[in-house]
Amino acid sequence: METSQNMIAFGPVPSRRLGRSLGVNNIPPKRCTYSCVYCQVGNTDKIQLERRELYRPEIIAREVEKKIKKTREQGESIDYLAFVPDGEPTLDIHLGDEIDLLRHFGVKIGVISNASLVWREDVRRDLMKADWVSLKLDAVDKKIWRRINRPHHDLRLPVIQEGFLQFAGEYTGKLVTETMLVKNVNDSINHIKDVANFLAQVRPVRAYLSIPTRPPAEKKVHPPGEEILNTAFQILSSHLEDVECLFGYEGNAFSLTGNVEADLLGIVSVHPMREEAVREFLIRAGKDWSLVQNLIYHNLLFETEYEGQKYFLRRLDGNEE
Repeated sequence: METSQNMIAFGPVPSRRLGRSLGVNNIPPKRCTYSCVYCQVGNTDKIQLERRELYRPEIIAREVEKKIKKTREQGESIDYLAFVPDGEPTLDIHLGDEIDLLRHFGVKIGVISNASLVWREDVRRDLMKADWVSLKLDAVDKKIWRRINRPHHDLRLPVIQEGFLQFAGEYTGKLVTETMLVKNVNDSINHIKDVANFLAQVRPVRAYLSIPTRPPAEKKVHPPGEEILNTAFQILSSHLEDVECLFGYEGNAFSLTGNVEADLLGIVSVHPMREEAVREFLIRAGKDWSLVQNLIYHNLLFETEYEGQKYFLRRLDGNEE
């Protein structure tokens, strides 16, 4: 079985925001500043605030280079190298250095962050190096913020919001925001209006409105009803120039780079796949369902259901052989 180092680069996967995105998993599972109720990777077992070395930048660059080479050998395209790891990417103290190293591959670089550390000058400096940055804003009310994002106890929402606005005023790349709506948590009309008012100050090139579409950390998490979603979209659209909904499924166009088992585990470690997508993936690779059964047997993969769909995810605590 593959070691965790082989999971640093995964995909490319079909991204609703970045096209064909080759993922960079620079955070071991699961280190984060939040433990969001809807997180597809599961509950955070190591909530932390301090940035630290997790991988050497050279290791990140080497693994990404190998994945790029395999992807191109298969005739696959790559639109972005995206830092979208098993935790908060800005906890990696070498993030800026890694972006510098990846720049040599000639592919645009994106970072998907929960924005919790954007109040730090060094974090803003690192994010400035990316071509595209997504910052999350699920709540502007402290109680709702704590309920949905379950942050580290030392974090303060007003401080994060101040850093959010400062970064938005300085950044010269493409800044987008993402707001995840959870039923009966942050989907009241008044709160959505407050979120829209704050985002109007940020002025992102695009504001994404999303709902849980993959199995969440907490079973009680569900998307709001269609009427609420439509109202939320209308409210944000009245404050912002470009609002896009991420309510649909992104498709089954996952990539193969040679090692089918490693490719599958790398994808589902941060991007749970529907059963239909896994079956299509195996057909394209010339493999049968026994590969999935073997991974489940070795405690590396498990299946679950959400909103009537069966998903396959990597077990973060699985014992590799």
